[in-house]
Amino acid sequence: MATTNVTSEVIGTVWKVEKAKGDAVEEGDLIMILESMKMEIPVEAPVTGTLSEIKVAPDDSVEEDQILCLIES
Repeated sequence: MATTNVTSEVIGTVWKVEKAKGDAVEEGDLIMILESMKMEIPVEAPVTGTLSEIKVAPDDSVEEDQILCLIES
C-alpha cells in the first residue's frame, strides 16, 4: 500500500471536516474545507483509497504545504 499526503495549498483555518478516519474516498471526493481570507477552499482526495489519518480539526490554523491527512491506496 502507498501512503499519499494531502497538503494545504493555502494559509488559513480548517472550517469543516467532511470525512472521518477509516472512510473510503474516491479521487476528487471532498475531504475538508479550509477558510482563507473569507474564501472557502475545498480539499479533495488526490487518489482513491482509505483515510488513514486526519491531522487537523475544525478551527485549527494551517500553513501552506502542511499535511492535513493521509490516504492509503
